[in-house]
Amino acid sequence: MENSEKLTNSKEVIAYIAERFPKCFTVEGEAKPLKIGIFQELAERLSEDPKVSKTQLRTALRQYTSSWRYLHGVKAGASRVDLDGNECGVLEEEHVEHAKKALEDSKARVRARRKEQAEAKAAAGKEGEDKAKKIRAKSSKPKSTKQKTTKLNKKPAETTRALNADEVIVGKSVSVNMGTGNMPATIVEINKDDVRVRLTNGLTMVVKAEHLRS
Repeated sequence: MENSEKLTNSKEVIAYIAERFPKCFTVEGEAKPLKIGIFQELAERLSEDPKVSKTQLRTALRQYTSSWRYLHGVKAGASRVDLDGNECGVLEEEHVEHAKKALEDSKARVRARRKEQAEAKAAAGKEGEDKAKKIRAKSSKPKSTKQKTTKLNKKPAETTRALNADEVIVGKSVSVNMGTGNMPATIVEINKDDVRVRLTNGLTMVVKAEHLRS
């Protein structure tokens, strides 16, 4: 980033510190566990940087360490790293267990939210179907006795299903529900409910996890 304009959101801040400290932070793939107290070091190293403030760094760091890909990286045997990528000791078991529970709780909330959305959609669909039946019943006409000579070949509807929470992983091939149809893509980054995917034409976009299909 060449200009000195102040960054406006946590996503930009994370991308910036990943650019400044690539051996410590990353914007794609599994993240490395960070050294305890790394915020102070980060704030000191960027104290003269006009792009970011301490408040922005704190918020971005909180978002980074609560993301699924970071929690996946906090596992037994992994080492914490400082800003320059130097190892700062192996993770303690209590920290590994805490990260595991945080990840499970986060995924459980996503599953519960998807279930509620699916139930609401199903209820709305049933209501719409009942209305459509009533309209068809009112406007129905006697069927013609004339034999049809041609039949329309209808393309079978494409069947897809929403991904389970444990299927939302980096590198998985998925379909993105674009409203008018599904587009094939590959997951390249996961950040809570937001998922970055790369389409077959090379473009990347951020979508909600509920818009992904198998």
